[in-house]
Amino acid sequence: MILAEKILLLAAVGQVSLTMVVLYILGRRRLPLIAAKKIKIADIATGPDAWPLEAKLAHNNFANQFQLPVLFYALLALVVASGMATAWMAALAVAFVVSRILHTIIHITSNRVKRRFVIYVVGMALLGVMWLGFAIQIILA
Repeated sequence: MILAEKILLLAAVGQVSLTMVVLYILGRRRLPLIAAKKIKIADIATGPDAWPLEAKLAHNNFANQFQLPVLFYALLALVVASGMATAWMAALAVAFVVSRILHTIIHITSNRVKRRFVIYVVGMALLGVMWLGFAIQIILA
């Protein structure tokens, strides 16, 4: 396995780890409320509206981890399986994961929407460049 492939796979592990950290935070924000009977199961059975803001932010961010990152995982699988891993792809993958970490930090703390949106767009652009680069590699191969 070449270094670029290892970095791509480690980027995938990093993104999965971020998702698990957000799930842990979500549990830490929700379970004590249920245990203290501040939130009734019946109030949350059909949606997240009854949760306080901190729990909603963690819930929304957890849901975000299954949006752009799904396209990221698919790309990494295709790149590694096709043997088209490159240093630039690995660098962009790491940058994408960093953007997702920053997005999560903003989302579950201050939730400054403009700042969060800028980071989201950066991640989306990185992913778009990765997909475009992969498509070009396929055409030129």
